[in-house]
Parts: sequence; C-alpha cells; structure tokens
Amino acid sequence: YHGHGDSFLIKAGSGLLTAGVPTSPGVPGIIAEQTLIARYNDTAGIIELFQQKGSEIAAVIVEPVAGNMGLVPPRNGFLEELRKLTDEHGALLIFDEVITGFRLCFGGYQDMVDVFPDLTTLGKIIGGGLPVGAYGGRKDVMERIAPAGDVYQAGTLAGNPLAMASGIATLKELKQPDCYEKLERGGFMLVEQIQDSIKKHGAPCTLNRLGSMFSLFFTAEEVTGYDAVMGCDTELFARFYAGLLEQGVFFPPSQFETCFVSCAHEIADLERTAVAIDTVLEKRV
Repeated sequence: YHGHGDSFLIKAGSGLLTAGVPTSPGVPGIIAEQTLIARYNDTAGIIELFQQKGSEIAAVIVEPVAGNMGLVPPRNGFLEELRKLTDEHGALLIFDEVITGFRLCFGGYQDMVDVFPDLTTLGKIIGGGLPVGAYGGRKDVMERIAPAGDVYQAGTLAGNPLAMASGIATLKELKQPDCYEKLERGGFMLVEQIQDSIKKHGAPCTLNRLGSMFSLFFTAEEVTGYDAVMGCDTELFARFYAGLLEQGVFFPPSQFETCFVSCAHEIADLERTAVAIDTVLEKRV
C-alpha cells in the first residue's frame, strides 16, 4: 500500500537490529516494535538483519525502484538478494509498484529485471488518474483472501466503475506499440539536456534516471541510498522550484519526489522545460 499505514510510519531505532519507533503521534509502540527498518540498496545490512531476525520476519516490503525519496534505482544484485533471502527464510517478498507499475514497461519493473515478488501492489496509473489500488500475487497467498479464504479485506472504492473504466482506457493506450519507446526517448532527451546545463554552469547537482522517471538532486554526491538523499540541499531545491515556476514550469514541489515524463509531453514541452532549467541553473538558483 502506497501511502499512510501505521506499520510504515516507523523510523529505525538506536541500532540496525533494534525495533523501530513511531514517527507519528497515534501510532502505538507495539506496532512499531513489530516493524524492522532496513536501508534501501544496503545488501550487507539486510543480510545481517536476516541472520539475526530471519525466523521472525514475515515479509519484506520494498519499492523495487525507490520513488519516494526521489528516484533511486536498485544496485545490481540488490533485488536478487532480497528474493534469495526471503525464499531461504520463508518470508514473503512484496513489491510496491504503485509508481513503477506500467510506467517503465507494461509488466512492471519486476518484468524488466526478472525478479518476481510474492505479492505486488499497484495504483495511480491503473486508475487513469482516479482513486484506485490493487494487489495480486501467488495463487496460494491470494486464496487466503475472503471469500475464498480466512483473511478479510475490503475497500470503499474497490471496483469503482468510473475508476475501472478510466484504468482500462489508460492501459489500452499503454499497449500502443510506440508508447514506451516515446517515454524512453523523452526521458533520455530531457535528462541529457539537463546534464549539459549542470556541466555548463557547474551546478551542485546529481541526476538519476530510469526510463521516463528522473530526479535532480541538489548534491554533488552520487545518490544511491537514503543517506545521500538526506544530504541534499533542500533550501537550494526550494529556490530552484520557485525559479522554475517563474519560468512557467511546474516541478514536483519537494526534493524527495520523482519527476515523470508522460506520453502527453511533446518534444516542444520537453525542450521548453530544459531551457527553463538551464535559465534557473545559470542564475545559480
């Protein structure tokens, strides 16, 4: 589930192997105690976590491509190691593909890297912009859900006809033969022009891109995980964001959100965006 949930409003405790602590008022400590926090792309840390707590871990929940601290792609072998560890310890592997599902290819990021989880959560795109969420996975797990099984689950907006019609229309568009090629070309072209501007103006920025997804981080450090993201200059990003607004370009308003190129963006839109970014970076933000 991509959004609010008590078990996700948790931060790491005093050490890697200690229980988490709540980060929001109202989350009971007993829930935090049942949640372990591992760092994205930290394979060694996750191996240690399983060595210490493997028999108690029910599931690992991860964005296969991190999109909620800006775009951070997985390191080579990271997802494969998660699959191996969860298999060895009898835990479920759950991919949150709310952002990446249908955005990078029609089968989700798991299809691109040939690493398949036990459960997948989806949203956003499959509703064509309307509220919707979905999950699916292994038959033996899904058969536990009522009415077939003993686990109750329901939602007020489940199967909403308008959202379903919008989602089906969107998925049909994504099946057009040139859709993902256009997204890839657009993302590549825009990021290449931004890279040129960064070099030209000596801006303290780092770019991550994967297909039509990208993030401009205000740090000179390579961004491969949480610590590097937290080292970004958020005040500088805020000035960058305001500068783009003055140029008529609307970026995500947070350093920690991912940017997306869509099929609705034409070359002229992307070129205008690149010029605006160049102008703002030239002014040193």
